[in-house]
Amino acid sequence: MEESDRMECIPIGVVRSPYRVRGDAPRQGRLAGTEAEIRIFDDYAPGLQDVEYASHLIVLYWLDRADRGLLFATPPGETRERGVFSTRSPARPNPIGFGVVDLVRRDGNVLTVRGLDALDGTPVLDIKPYSPEIDSIPSATGGWRIKPEKG
Repeated sequence: MEESDRMECIPIGVVRSPYRVRGDAPRQGRLAGTEAEIRIFDDYAPGLQDVEYASHLIVLYWLDRADRGLLFATPPGETRERGVFSTRSPARPNPIGFGVVDLVRRDGNVLTVRGLDALDGTPVLDIKPYSPEIDSIPSATGGWRIKPEKG
């Protein structure tokens, strides 16, 4: 990759959660009812205007403690490795976390959310309102179209 092809992401805030190390966090944040805070930095706080009207948010965050050198992962409950892009493993070349969370409340530049699996101190890259009309695919069954062979 050439230097001119590089991208830069700037954190807009930080997560404050009870999860200190990877083993503390649930496998999927939506499966836990734990609350966490997203503290938006002062420079970006004006961008929160009207966010409190959203019931759910999409949070993009940088998994800063993930291994970036892995291209294979073994999903929970499976014995066969798969390509990392066919898994939800946090270890990947660009460890971007994606979570759909319940917005519990907004207090100034602090969002209290439920369902986030990020570790304490995780940098937040972006926040978007969740839209069921846009972000949900009612006809999708989820999972695999054809179940992968076990190896």
